[in-house]
Amino acid sequence: MWSLSAWRRRRLLAKHPIADDTWQRVRQHLTFLDGISAEQNQWLREACVVFLAEKHLTALPGVELHQEQRLLLAAQAQLPLMNLGDLDWYQGFHEIVLYPDDFLSPQRHRDASGVEHEWDGEHSGEAWQQGPVILAWPGVLASGQWEGYNLVIHELAHKLDMLNGDANGLPPLHHDMRVQEWASVMQSAFDDLNRQLDANPDAETEIDPYAAENPAEFFAVTSEYFFSAPDLLADSYPQVYAQLSRFYRQDPLARLTQLQAHDPRYQPHGE
Repeated sequence: MWSLSAWRRRRLLAKHPIADDTWQRVRQHLTFLDGISAEQNQWLREACVVFLAEKHLTALPGVELHQEQRLLLAAQAQLPLMNLGDLDWYQGFHEIVLYPDDFLSPQRHRDASGVEHEWDGEHSGEAWQQGPVILAWPGVLASGQWEGYNLVIHELAHKLDMLNGDANGLPPLHHDMRVQEWASVMQSAFDDLNRQLDANPDAETEIDPYAAENPAEFFAVTSEYFFSAPDLLADSYPQVYAQLSRFYRQDPLARLTQLQAHDPRYQPHGE
């Protein structure tokens, strides 16, 4: 991984300044950023400029992108990287394609008996190995709240996962983390969620049952919850929350808990 030179970063920031009122509107929409420090806010603001200079946003007919909308996407994309250092964590892609709505995508699956099944599935997002990220714009706009849903973080978590090759739920861990511990914690929670759904396919699980699809989706879904419903994730799978906190080097639960203690607008999930 490489880092952007300080000279180029300064040049980008000088060339593409963000007006205070524009950034304020972005922050008002993304309530899951509430509680970040002034220093973190400044980092995120600058990181958005760099991200938008590095990645090409392709808006298909029906999607209109102004600076505020671009920043709305970029801020959600950069939040997971806030404490990960000046490295190119999103090196695996150069383009984000934005659809005006959910889209059909060819799917293929080989079952246990060796029979291959093909169908068109309706998706709101996809991340391709060494390819673009595809997002449905309504899903982007619906993200950014404390609601346990974030399409942008979900798909970009797949890109972090793919830094080690195929998406398998194991992103490149930091030197102070142990692969065995990560695998044990994630597998145990993944198995627990599948046991609940095997017993009752219509069970109202604490986290989205889509996480039970495979380990890659479990990592992506729990990453969503880590940032947008950390209390639910910590209550359901505290060890998963702890592993993600070590990986992302953040503690969104502490931010949310502080907000809940001082502002009646932020109620614990389930109340």
